[in-house]
Amino acid sequence: MRASSWIKAVVAACLLALVCSPAWAQRIKIAVAAPLTGPAASYGENIRAGVETKVEQINAAGGIDGVMVELAFFDEMCEPREAAVVAPRIVGDRDIVGVIGHVCSSAHLAALPTYVRMGMPVISPTATNVNISQQNRDNQGRVWSFRNVYLDDYQGYFLANYVKDVLGLERIAVFYENNDYGIGLKNAFVAQANNIGLAVIGEEGYVKGATDFAPQLTRLRGGNPDGLFIAGYYNEGALIAAQAANLGMNVVKFGGDGLDNVDFINLAGDAANNTFMTVPFLAEAAPEHAQEFIKMFQERFQRDLDWMSANAHDAAGKFIAAVAAVGTDRTAIRDYLVGMDSLENAYIGITGPTFFNEIGDPEKGAFVKMVKDGAFMAAPVQMQ
Repeated sequence: MRASSWIKAVVAACLLALVCSPAWAQRIKIAVAAPLTGPAASYGENIRAGVETKVEQINAAGGIDGVMVELAFFDEMCEPREAAVVAPRIVGDRDIVGVIGHVCSSAHLAALPTYVRMGMPVISPTATNVNISQQNRDNQGRVWSFRNVYLDDYQGYFLANYVKDVLGLERIAVFYENNDYGIGLKNAFVAQANNIGLAVIGEEGYVKGATDFAPQLTRLRGGNPDGLFIAGYYNEGALIAAQAANLGMNVVKFGGDGLDNVDFINLAGDAANNTFMTVPFLAEAAPEHAQEFIKMFQERFQRDLDWMSANAHDAAGKFIAAVAAVGTDRTAIRDYLVGMDSLENAYIGITGPTFFNEIGDPEKGAFVKMVKDGAFMAAPVQMQ
């Protein structure tokens, strides 16, 4: 064979191998967009723990058809501005097949237009704002953003019923963070409170990073509440709980899943006790097949499995299942996720079965945790 013919044959063989080999034969890379630094970094550590344990499990078993899964972490600090900067970098990396994130609703909403416009499938394990569902379709009507967590409208509705029917509260002071998460949660709670005759004696807002809440708490205390609703995240929530105690507001405190972080207890001290919060996952109520993982998680991280880590673990599992089935094409992965549209087609993870409706939202219930004697525990009464 002449040299030129041999070279052509080799090139043809190489091209044939590239065309005929599996779509994932080169690289499997999943982005994780989360707050790795800043005030919400504890959330990011929860997400990291969840996705890394899933990927380690898959890689230890040989990866996907022998190819290892990689994680690429992007720090967006739960800030909309940072998320909007990170999103184009993620989309521009052609090896990335999907995004796990974002954690905070405002950050997710800021990044979402880029993912939708550029065709990047994304699963948020934590973003609960209702507006996400209205902004996740492209100009062809295709959904690109999914989540495996309930929405704020459900969470607020649930909380109002729980504090009235289970905790027996009557007069509620509302303190909310002025962002997408806090406002959405507050609005849903107040609407249901009005429907069921639960008195809201006052509403006060605050901004992220604030440290002095005495003026607003003093005004709320004047309404003689028996409950304080903190619609925000754990760092400011802990300061609010502590300052409320200093002002003599020894009332039941409650909030959404944003309070569910061990630093809420660390920062608030004794004032954290008698705080209730909704969560989408409770280890005590986890399915039988999740118990081995829960035990492993406790041994490895020296803490109980939290809902963010659990949801992130399952989000990674969904992407891995999609790649194993259809390869690394982003549109094919999106189509695979859309196909998880019923209990029969659900992804079965440690949080139980997850399937999506036509706008990418799941059917997920809520559980209630509380702080007692300086530690989290399942609330003695659950309401399903």
